[in-house]
Amino acid sequence: MKIVIQRVKSASVSIDGAIHEEIKRGLLLLVGIEDADTEFELDYAARKITQMRIFSDSDDKMNLSVQDIEGKILSISQFTLFAETKKGNRPSFSSAGKPDFAKKMYEKFNQKLNQIVPTKAGVFAADMQVELLNDGPVTIIVDTKDIRK
Repeated sequence: MKIVIQRVKSASVSIDGAIHEEIKRGLLLLVGIEDADTEFELDYAARKITQMRIFSDSDDKMNLSVQDIEGKILSISQFTLFAETKKGNRPSFSSAGKPDFAKKMYEKFNQKLNQIVPTKAGVFAADMQVELLNDGPVTIIVDTKDIRK
């Protein structure tokens, strides 16, 4: 899994010009799944993201998690995180998970997140427009291949 985590003051996802989901303060996740991902990666990522201390405390130190601030998560599927750009000018996405597998894993991931923090999601494989007000800005990338080593 590759996940881009953005600390936001607000975020929304629209489909066909209508807002599908929106959150106030919390995290916007761009989530890419690969065929090598397992339940282990899902559990690890859900735990890591919901416990990551990236919100400011009263001393303005990044010391609070999305749980601590009672924030929400907006999760968006994003196969393009697996773009391969080494050759040519057109990215290849052959490393991204096969659609049926990726959809199943993305939905399981969102369920795991929602057991910890209220989580809303986009629609897998839909043409979505995402709006956000990045807070900080704080943007962090988690790649679960790093935990397989």
